Amino acid sequence: MPDVIHIHDPEDERLGDYRALTDLALRTRFEQPNGLFIAEGHQVINRALRAGYRMRSMLIDAKRADQLAHLAEDAPCYTAGPDVLESVTGFHVHRGALASFHRKELPAPADLLTSVKRLVVLEGINNHTNIGAIFRVAAGLGFDGVLLAPDCADPLYRRSVRVSMGEVFAVPYAYLEPWPSGLAQVRDAGFTLHGLSPSRGAIDIGRVSAEERERPALMFGAEGPGLTKAALDACDRTVVIPMHAGVDSLNVAAATAVACWELSQPTPR
Repeated sequence: MPDVIHIHDPEDERLGDYRALTDLALRTRFEQPNGLFIAEGHQVINRALRAGYRMRSMLIDAKRADQLAHLAEDAPCYTAGPDVLESVTGFHVHRGALASFHRKELPAPADLLTSVKRLVVLEGINNHTNIGAIFRVAAGLGFDGVLLAPDCADPLYRRSVRVSMGEVFAVPYAYLEPWPSGLAQVRDAGFTLHGLSPSRGAIDIGRVSAEERERPALMFGAEGPGLTKAALDACDRTVVIPMHAGVDSLNVAAATAVACWELSQPTPR
């Protein structure tokens, strides 16, 4: 068991990594530049450790110290009462455990493209819940890499990590720059780039040929505007999920699940 340090003062500087976790703008300015991210709940913390992320510190509800302190391993383990936890983080820490981890260096896009077979490409996805759900979908349906445009949300933001159930640690990802001209690298690596959009004479995704299912790269845009014209111009083809009852589209995470399942099948319907 590591040494456990009980904190009484919410202003204690040792808790700086955990301050104002609900303030998105502050956390965006703080976490990535300082090379850290926050994992919440013992399951997600365990997955981060198994994925080889190095813990900076852990903060847990004092009532659960006996159950959870062992997760800290060699990192400082802080405990506090519910009032102190809420004052520091800005919310009720009902999962009982938070941990701060060092980020890893991200792979170069070229290295990622040579190591994966099926790819999800995201443009303008800035909702952290959707990012987390998409990573969970990718992991569960056999898409083994994610490329992000520079305007996408951080996959290691606490909400993304939680929604993904830690699958953001399992699926390698990279930011692709320059965007969208960098998409030429995707085609050069042997992928067929499919843009999800109801425009430009899109074909039913179920009709994609067996050959084009061998190394698919599925690209999704933000809800509402969808993929930009420049991104669509970079695609090999545009595909659509057929809709019924006058519904024009699905939530982007749901659309990712349907499209990934369809192109994980070896032959068209």
